[in-house]
Order: sequence, then C-alpha cells, then structure tokens
Amino acid sequence: MAQTFKPTQKMADNARRGLELRAEFGRGGTEVGVARARQLAERRDVSEADVKSMYSYFARHTVDKRADNWGNPIHPSAGYIAWLLWGGDEGQAWATAKRARINEGE
Repeated sequence: MAQTFKPTQKMADNARRGLELRAEFGRGGTEVGVARARQLAERRDVSEADVKSMYSYFARHTVDKRADNWGNPIHPSAGYIAWLLWGGDEGQAWATAKRARINEGE
C-alpha cells in the first residue's frame, strides 16, 4: 500500500513565501511548481510519486544555488523563487529522507 506524507510547517511557509515572491516579481517556477507550492502551503498529503518528483526536482536544481542573487530579498533569482515553491532547503532534506524511506520498503 502506498504511503502518504505530511509536509512540515517550515516547508509550507517556504512554499507560501515562494508564491508571494512569484506574484511580486513575475518570475520563478512553472505551473507544476506553483501546484506543488499550493499543495505544500496547505500541508496536504504528499504521495510517494510526489516525493520522488520533489527529490528529482531538487537533484536537478541544486546548481541554481550558484546564482549571484540567490536569496536576495530585493531581487531574488527565479531559481530561488522556484526552490521555495518546492519547499526550500527543508523540502529538499524532507524529500531526500522520505525517498530513502520509500526505497527501503521496495
């Protein structure tokens, strides 16, 4: 039976912040990222497939942290905004841990 997982409050806060920054600056993330942010912000259960998707997102986009304006509150990079949509650093750590747990059960 497939498991579901509850996002943390910090992940929800990061996702909400990402949505706010995206609205303010008009950049960052895709519609998939926006949908994920809404899921996380509302702390709706995350499926195993969603965990794997999150893990893959973070694996592909860790390189974005090299941007000069990463985390700049006045002019944040699009990558930073997108990162927050997926739960931020806490989302990355969470997805990594949950994926390991899923893989142990396979």
